[in-house]
Amino acid sequence: MPIRPGALAGIGHTPVVQLSTFPGPDAAEVWVKLEAANPTGSYKDRMALAMIEGAEARGDLQPGQTVVEYTGGSTGSSLAFVCAIKGYPLRIVCSNVFADEKLRTMRAFGAELELIHSDDGIHPDLIPQMQARAAEIVEQEGAFPTDQFNNLDTLDGYMEIGRELVEQIKGEIHGLAIYVGVGGAYSGTSRPIRDRWPDVIRTVVEPAESAVIAGKTPGSHMIEGGGVGFVPPLITPESYDRLDSVSTEDAFATARDLARVEGVWTGPSGGASMLAAVRLARELGTGHRVVTLQPDSGLKYLSGDLYA
Repeated sequence: MPIRPGALAGIGHTPVVQLSTFPGPDAAEVWVKLEAANPTGSYKDRMALAMIEGAEARGDLQPGQTVVEYTGGSTGSSLAFVCAIKGYPLRIVCSNVFADEKLRTMRAFGAELELIHSDDGIHPDLIPQMQARAAEIVEQEGAFPTDQFNNLDTLDGYMEIGRELVEQIKGEIHGLAIYVGVGGAYSGTSRPIRDRWPDVIRTVVEPAESAVIAGKTPGSHMIEGGGVGFVPPLITPESYDRLDSVSTEDAFATARDLARVEGVWTGPSGGASMLAAVRLARELGTGHRVVTLQPDSGLKYLSGDLYA
């Protein structure tokens, strides 16, 4: 990786740990990449930096130009961090349904926020509404859209997670399970692992209340970071081997249990990924190895229902 200025140098090279007791005695090993070790406490730092650097390299983003994104929070926090260091004004379209800690983080780094109100949680129309408003701002102001769902630069950032896991874990990785938001973290992480071990079982995780990748009807849920009500462009049938769905209730319960039993502190999407990884580990049994991600820190969710 190139040498970057200031706090940008702190992105990546995060630790990986093995869960000690949570999977159970007859399960495969479960290893967790602690992405909360990134500067804003989220793996989205990798993606935000990749999107900005990719646009700079192509000349799509000019010095001082305003950047625009629609986001549930962590992407916005990471973009605000990167844009603050690089000197780009940032406008964010978000919603009141996402954790207040994320909204405050974006503002702390100097981003300008516009919130789309929802009384129904993360419903199928929310992200499209946010996308439409972001597109209006781009058109009105001549701003640069990072457009995370359709930006292939995201993969450059997330593939580093997969490469680091291949180097860090001694032995074969037999399975992985990752909750899908934009799809970049899942796709980017899984590619280097599958290149190294073609038989790895790749598991896409989504909310049980809105399991659209599995072909079910979109619905409302509270697992921030994914379940957007449509299939992300990066998620195609050949990109995964297995689908798993996790309810909001089970994702919350798993996140709480992980904090108390393992000291791995994360949010709802982390809870969903962990539960799916443990399910796979119990099916594979001893002698196997499953990996997943702690996408962010539990610090981002203290004011909501998760740790109330």
